[in-house]
Amino acid sequence: MKKIDFNNNWICYQKGKRESAFALSLPHDAMLLDKKDSKSVCGVNNGWIMVNDYVYEKVLKADPEWKNKNISLYFEGVYHKAKVYINNVKKAYHHYGYTHFMVDITDEIDFSKDNILRVEVTNSDQPNSRWYSGTGIYRPVWLEVRPKKYIKPFGLKIKTVDFRKGILELSVKTNAAGSLKAEIFDPDGNKVWEKTVVTDGDCRIKAGIDKPKLWNSDSPDLYNCKVTFGEDSFEEKFGIREVSLTKDKGLCINGKRKLLLGACIHHDEGILGAAEYDFAAYRKIKILKDNGYNAVRSAHNPCSEAVLRACDELGMLVMDEYVDMWYMHKTKYDYATEVESNFAEDFVDMVDKDFNHPSVIIYSTGNEVGESAQERGIKLCARMTEELHRLDPTRPVSCGINIFFNLLSSMGFGVYSDKKAEQEAADTGKKKAVGSEFFNNLAGLLGADFMKWGASLYPCDLKTKGAFAAMDVAGYNYGIKRYEHDLKKYPDRYILGSETFCSDAYKFMKLAKKNPRIIGDFVWSGIDYLGEVGVGSWEYADYAPDFSHGKGWVAAGSGRIDLTGKPLAEMSYTRVAFGIDKIGLAVVPVCYTDQKHSPSAWKMSNAMESWSWRGCEGADAKVEVYAKADHVSLFLNKKKLGTKRFNGDCKFVFKTKYHDGELRAVAFDGAGKKLAEKVLRTASEETVLTLEPENKRLEKNDLAYIRLKFTDKNGIVKPMERAEIKIEVEGGKLLAFGSACPYYIKSYLSDTADTYYGEALAIVKPEGGKKVKINAYSRIGNAEVEIEG
Repeated sequence: MKKIDFNNNWICYQKGKRESAFALSLPHDAMLLDKKDSKSVCGVNNGWIMVNDYVYEKVLKADPEWKNKNISLYFEGVYHKAKVYINNVKKAYHHYGYTHFMVDITDEIDFSKDNILRVEVTNSDQPNSRWYSGTGIYRPVWLEVRPKKYIKPFGLKIKTVDFRKGILELSVKTNAAGSLKAEIFDPDGNKVWEKTVVTDGDCRIKAGIDKPKLWNSDSPDLYNCKVTFGEDSFEEKFGIREVSLTKDKGLCINGKRKLLLGACIHHDEGILGAAEYDFAAYRKIKILKDNGYNAVRSAHNPCSEAVLRACDELGMLVMDEYVDMWYMHKTKYDYATEVESNFAEDFVDMVDKDFNHPSVIIYSTGNEVGESAQERGIKLCARMTEELHRLDPTRPVSCGINIFFNLLSSMGFGVYSDKKAEQEAADTGKKKAVGSEFFNNLAGLLGADFMKWGASLYPCDLKTKGAFAAMDVAGYNYGIKRYEHDLKKYPDRYILGSETFCSDAYKFMKLAKKNPRIIGDFVWSGIDYLGEVGVGSWEYADYAPDFSHGKGWVAAGSGRIDLTGKPLAEMSYTRVAFGIDKIGLAVVPVCYTDQKHSPSAWKMSNAMESWSWRGCEGADAKVEVYAKADHVSLFLNKKKLGTKRFNGDCKFVFKTKYHDGELRAVAFDGAGKKLAEKVLRTASEETVLTLEPENKRLEKNDLAYIRLKFTDKNGIVKPMERAEIKIEVEGGKLLAFGSACPYYIKSYLSDTADTYYGEALAIVKPEGGKKVKINAYSRIGNAEVEIEG
């Protein structure tokens, strides 16, 4: 199979406005072009965007070498309801925006003229998502050319039969009978096995690898398998590893317990929108891994192939999830009407994509599906689990169930209905929250403990036990207070915290250490995302004048890592709770201490790792120290401010007065021995604009990420500085420019950005091997930087 990059030289235009067409390369998110309006029916879901439909076109010049061959287009993801035409002949329709699809265009190709490919994308059927979906061909497209006798798409599946002995099973499907050769190469590129067989179109081959290098999250060794069938050949990377569940060890990778220290992630790439560049996906997974997570939950849809490749290479474990709803809507035009009829076909797509990726260790059939409290939903849950087992018996199946909300929804609270939605659409000024927005608002008002307390009620057990019995691993959303009770009551149950609060990380680690059947934890969320605006944000009026999450809000503000990829103090707390770091130190913005902020149950702290609040002399300051210690002492300019003793969590809080200088925290054990210390220093008075490229040199297909900061001359960030920055780019195209602020009224497509606590981020796509140069201008100062290509 010849796989041809089909992502360049497209045009795009809003449906019905071809005269406004513009050139572009894929991936592309057209939703970034749409205007925001307080009348948007999407509201908080996507950030008040008035969503339009778009059309993509491309001229296809057929290569004479393709004659008498099979020609198809492979779309990794189009959001959504994609219609594909070639020379005005409709060839495909694909509804779900998060699964791939293939279009056979062999019979429509005209070798004597230009062929016109047109892809129509419908996304004006709003609301159809609870978060920012993006619009258009947001994942790559490939042209695939196969000889008449070929290996079927996704026709190669590689299964580890015995990881200790290196025994594998290769399943290969072809469209014809014939001779087939399979070869395996080790991580260093050496051929370690080969075999030639005669197939009737569907064959299984046993392979043995001597002294196999096993794949796991600490050493993600990847082998390469090459299959040759006549003129066709196909290569696939894979890992040798086994996933198992045992009562004495819990979740095991290659026979050893692996506790999932996980993060839920959405599919967007921050200020890039939904456009899924390989480099952006790899960067996101690497940032999460570098900060201590070893697993991600693809919430709440199948993740991209770029994410899976990154996870394979970096050793990140994956829980791949199907949908956000089953047959009950959460928004009026979501996928609920299709799930029961389409899930079997969708599972084929999901398993085809995931099977050879060692990083995928568990499937999830859904998220917060209130249907799981109903008899019909329990039966559907069982059918889904059985279908995934049939397609892939090597991985367990789970589903994230919000335990308390299962009870509430079964009582009629917060349940979506078209009538409520129509009322909402007719009067957005007085709209009534329904579905998950209702629950989010309730939790925001009453706090995280409310949801966890509710989950501990006896009726919640009654409303979840049926569905939990129909899956391999019970996914608990916000149910940590049930863990110990349910482990005793259900001795065969494995528990996964499929969605959790950051503030429970320490408690989770304590429980998981003594209970192997608690297999992991996925915090909501690992990295901030667009849409579901303000749900995890504590924002002050200077940055968000509207606390009602109206127009102007764009992001959830719910990440332990912000929208630009910067780890926050909550990440520091998590690293201590996980046992990765010994101490962390952060400060609530001194300029806002005790000021009112927007509400959220998902925020544990808005403290920042900064003691640069020059101008706040004598103001109240709230200091947080994170440590697993008997006691912690805090010092300011070498003067001891006080000592706090362990109180059941690894978070110690001090209240003091702010003065410029050096803030130092020291953690001690019970014998008074120093365990660790952490220091923050005030930036000097002079302020400069600093440009900091994340990558010092650009390789092929890299994107340039440049951090723009107001700092002192030593590079210490000054969070109280705020100004607009304008940039000019040479040698590349500016893809996005913005800050991490969840309330952001500018466009990420603008060349001017407002800073958030002194920082912003620019993302540039280099032009073919050229050096990228950035010039930045602000009222505080100017700066420039060059990145070698």
